[in-house]
Amino acid sequence: MEKVKEFLTLDKEADETVSRLTVHPHRVGYERSFYNEFALIGLHLDRIEPGFVSCTLKVPPRLTDKNGNLATGAIANIVDEIGSAAVFVIGLPMKVSVDISISFLGTAKLDDELEITSRALGQRGNYCGTSVLVRNKATGELIAEGRHSLFSEQSSKL
Repeated sequence: MEKVKEFLTLDKEADETVSRLTVHPHRVGYERSFYNEFALIGLHLDRIEPGFVSCTLKVPPRLTDKNGNLATGAIANIVDEIGSAAVFVIGLPMKVSVDISISFLGTAKLDDELEITSRALGQRGNYCGTSVLVRNKATGELIAEGRHSLFSEQSSKL
């Protein structure tokens, strides 16, 4: 238990850095949250088609772990956000994540350029699925492979 507590406790420098952050409230449904802005800033959309999204990201320091690798939590967020983008349709209700599974197959280091692709796998009723691949753009190494299931209520036909 002490090891977990030690792992989750910020050192004095990190605590001071976090305490200086200014987080302004956002209008829900109209603006992105601080969390999304923090996690996705620097992501460049390269190609988008119905059921497909391709983008690149140069690994920034804020998304690395203590070993200088892209943090697994950052990868999970990428799978969630980019997986959702492949099935997003303007004007329809937002889909919510039901299940996300990720295979962590490699590591990405600070300043590595990543290629992230997401494809819609299909839809059955209110459920749909996507597949997300995170690759090192220079080497082609597969860093992570994610599957993302989403649910959306159908809009009323009345």
